[in-house]
Amino acid sequence: MTDLFLTVDSGTIDWSRAQFALTAIYHWLFVPLTLGLAVIMGICETIYYRNRKRFWKDASRFWQKLFGINFAMGVATGIILEFEFGTNWSNYSWFVGDIFGAPLAIEGIVAFFMESTFVAVMYFGWKKVSPGFHLASTWLTGLGATISAWWILVANAWMQYPVGCEFNPDTVRNEMVSFFDVALSPFAVDKFCHTVISAWIIGAIFVVAVCCWYLLKNRERELALQSMKIAAIVGLVASLGAAATGHKSAQTVAQVQPMKLAAMEALYNGGNDIGLTAVAWINPFAQPDYANDAEPPLKLAMPYALSFMATNDFHGFVPGVNDLLNGYTKPDGTVEPSADEKMERGKKAIEALAAYRKAKAENNEQEAAIQSKIIDDNFKYFGYGYIKDKAELVPFIPINFWAFRLMVGLGCLFILFFAVVLFLLYKKDISKFRWLHIVAIVLVPLAYIASESGWLVAEFGRQPWTIQDMLPVSASVSEVGAGSVALTFFIFLGLFTTMLAVELSIMFKEIKKGPEHPVSNTDNFEL
Repeated sequence: MTDLFLTVDSGTIDWSRAQFALTAIYHWLFVPLTLGLAVIMGICETIYYRNRKRFWKDASRFWQKLFGINFAMGVATGIILEFEFGTNWSNYSWFVGDIFGAPLAIEGIVAFFMESTFVAVMYFGWKKVSPGFHLASTWLTGLGATISAWWILVANAWMQYPVGCEFNPDTVRNEMVSFFDVALSPFAVDKFCHTVISAWIIGAIFVVAVCCWYLLKNRERELALQSMKIAAIVGLVASLGAAATGHKSAQTVAQVQPMKLAAMEALYNGGNDIGLTAVAWINPFAQPDYANDAEPPLKLAMPYALSFMATNDFHGFVPGVNDLLNGYTKPDGTVEPSADEKMERGKKAIEALAAYRKAKAENNEQEAAIQSKIIDDNFKYFGYGYIKDKAELVPFIPINFWAFRLMVGLGCLFILFFAVVLFLLYKKDISKFRWLHIVAIVLVPLAYIASESGWLVAEFGRQPWTIQDMLPVSASVSEVGAGSVALTFFIFLGLFTTMLAVELSIMFKEIKKGPEHPVSNTDNFEL
């Protein structure tokens, strides 16, 4: 297995990464809207359950219809995404399948089963079950989707911060020793909270945009105004929540993925009292000369803010790219080894693993024990043994730097937007502000850009690792031809683009159609 890690060609690596990125990006176009609409439709049906007005039943069914269209597309892309772990990333799946497979299995058996069961009741049970049971089914459908997201994010968080496992040299696999450490790691909790809350923002912006389109067309006024109130409140709360959870997530990244934070900030040389960069000139197409530049040109920073964001101390120490490559002394006096030392210790662990397996094959238990001790002492840096040049350890700074600023900047814009919408809803006649209706529609793609930017930071910032410090991407891929992966890349590109076009076509058709009974909120029919 260790020999196989070293022989996969670079074309296979690049195409496998591209294919997985393509699938993940398309999948994430559907997931956040599913999670966000689940909250909106749940609130609408809760109001219907309390007052029994047909208006709120029609509003619930309208948003549920859009939820269902999006939900189906998300399932299709998600299944393909999970299959790619076996087809394109078999070394990775072998090395950590015992750990990574557990949350994915739970997601499929428990969460997806829960979604598929209650979504049927939600759509077909209006006249077959009691209003209370139907309401519960609606919320449980959304809860199932959220639990599904939890287990997927647990798996992803483990790749960012591998805990709860031990390496078994006999099987050459990492094996789970604590399920709770994996499922409830601080990285997983932070990632789940930030990701799901950001999905609520997309759902809220989508609903507000649909409502604004109705106001522009001078139709479905009551549905638009009432749904917009719900969505704007959800959106404002979620936007503020995303800012809070983002701060907490940044602190976790600073502790366990300091190179990612350094890339996000284009911080070449760290220290105390570090400011948070608001803007700087980072060439978006070239890796900066971090070894020779003290800091990026045209840099404008908020004093002490990065130190506070990373450590909760305005004077806290934050390492930069060069500190992490060359080694440094932490504030507590411990020494962080240089990249060169980590690479040497990683190679020592790999060589010891080969020697251990040879000794075991020859029944030389004494030699096996010696090599086992060497593996244990150096396994922390196992993955570094496959790194050929320490420059590989620096993620592509421009993508991380600009994607992070795009995400944060748009997040601030969303807070302002929802605050303005709520003010106009309760203090003015919002139907007169046509410019705001247009802004709302424009913000839909921007919300997706913000969300995808967050994923770009999460995944590009982890490079070159599939599993942080444990297994690089170059050692994770399957030994398949680059041409085969490239062919399926373009097949998936055509398939996913067609699916997206179909979804948009159906969505637009249903939005134009509107709710079943365009009646007023004052309608007191009980159904």
